[in-house]
Amino acid sequence: MDNRQNDAWAVAGYSLRPGFPRDRATLVKFMERTYRELDPHQPLGHIAATVDRYLSRDTPLWWVDPPSPGGVTTPVAALWLGFATDQRSGALHPYILMLYVAPDQRRRGLATALLTVAHQWAQRQGHRQISLQVFSDNSAAQALYTALGYQPEAILMKKDLGQSDGENPLAG
Repeated sequence: MDNRQNDAWAVAGYSLRPGFPRDRATLVKFMERTYRELDPHQPLGHIAATVDRYLSRDTPLWWVDPPSPGGVTTPVAALWLGFATDQRSGALHPYILMLYVAPDQRRRGLATALLTVAHQWAQRQGHRQISLQVFSDNSAAQALYTALGYQPEAILMKKDLGQSDGENPLAG
């Protein structure tokens, strides 16, 4: 898949570069940071398996490197796309598997610029939509996505089936 740099990258001093399947370890670390920020007590063992399941040359990945006079840097932001099927139309479309910006790099336009890259990439590939999932308690991310034109389409609902809950509401 074409995940080339975007000519419209607009964050001065920062550089955008494509990622590759060989970036697996860095991607796992980024995803672990994301989840650890949301809940420092949750297990993270599933993240490596998720990356192994979905990371391929067909899933675009972009890294953002900070300004660095010495030239050697560690990325401070990333965006990784996979694919999902629209449950109404059946259309396969890009799905944002991860968007992460390091806390000390936030509010500089990196997330917006990465989303713009993803939108332009999706349009070049002929896709008419892009989707994502955001946790209900992540109001900062929700505000960003709303400002960029994302709208809720479904509500993910879940029930914890912990061991103390032996009731079966469907039993008669």
